[in-house]
Amino acid sequence: MPRHPVILSFALAGVTLAAPSIVSAEETQTLKVSGTEALRGAKTVAIGSFNMGFIFESTDQTKATGGMIGAFGGTTKARSELVGVTPEMMQKIADAAHADFVQQLTAAGFSVADPGQTFATAELTRAKGQAFPAEINIELEKKSKGKAVFYKPAVLPKLVFLPGDFTGSGFSSIGASMTAGQDSGAFSSYAKASATPIVDVTYLVDFSDQKRPGAFSFGGLEVNANLSVSARFSRLTVMGANGKTTTITFRDPVSVDGDFIQKSDASSGTDKTTQAAANVAGGVAAAFGFGGMRFGKTRKFAFTAKPGNYEDGAAKAASLANGQLVGQMTALR
Repeated sequence: MPRHPVILSFALAGVTLAAPSIVSAEETQTLKVSGTEALRGAKTVAIGSFNMGFIFESTDQTKATGGMIGAFGGTTKARSELVGVTPEMMQKIADAAHADFVQQLTAAGFSVADPGQTFATAELTRAKGQAFPAEINIELEKKSKGKAVFYKPAVLPKLVFLPGDFTGSGFSSIGASMTAGQDSGAFSSYAKASATPIVDVTYLVDFSDQKRPGAFSFGGLEVNANLSVSARFSRLTVMGANGKTTTITFRDPVSVDGDFIQKSDASSGTDKTTQAAANVAGGVAAAFGFGGMRFGKTRKFAFTAKPGNYEDGAAKAASLANGQLVGQMTALR
């Protein structure tokens, strides 16, 4: 990833939501809740992990029919790559999102345990955690893969995944999955020994979503892209002092529209010429009864983050997601 000097404009007041209220039945439709007892009666919670994942590469495939002259079907493949996001930018986003989460928890009436004291306990000293930052090949959808880099806020000493925080793709994710299974035991032991529920949050920030109805929009910014906290891959897990586990998963992405990226078609002229020739050949073969050859199109898209705007958009999306989670946590308490 290229490293560009940027001036970061993180004003938490600009991305922090008001104190959340109890979530209505209509609002909870955007969240899937599994288990409801881990937070029952809780006044204090500990934050054991708060992981911000950033997708940098994705390959998506969709079956298409018709093609250039309607005589064949194929698969359209889109390869997308994001550049221009530096480690400093990702760290700032993770720090801002975590601070906002703590602020919203406090406003909702929760006390948040000091992370230094939390990780000094015998139970959490056994948590191994992941290499930081963690780069993982992930499976986004069926036949859709991506590469993501995960950051933690500086205030947390370890980057910890729990099982289910990501869906790995390939051998590179096997070790991370094994460590996650071991660390879940450490979290569970901490919750029981300290009589304090421990919280695990994982957000996966996507850069290539299409503009979605109802997305938050920054006033005065041209809308050229959408940043989102992804559905299904973004979630909260609470391990309760009572031995119960609650998982809250986003059914829908939490989206923000704005002037965040510069998009361009990075396909080479050779790629396009080769694909066009293959498509024409496939159409001719089908027309003459040779069975219809299946040639798909491949397009490569380059996304360049706009410093300042990208960070604000990602932090805002995380803040909106925080509001939904804290509202649901309040309802379950």
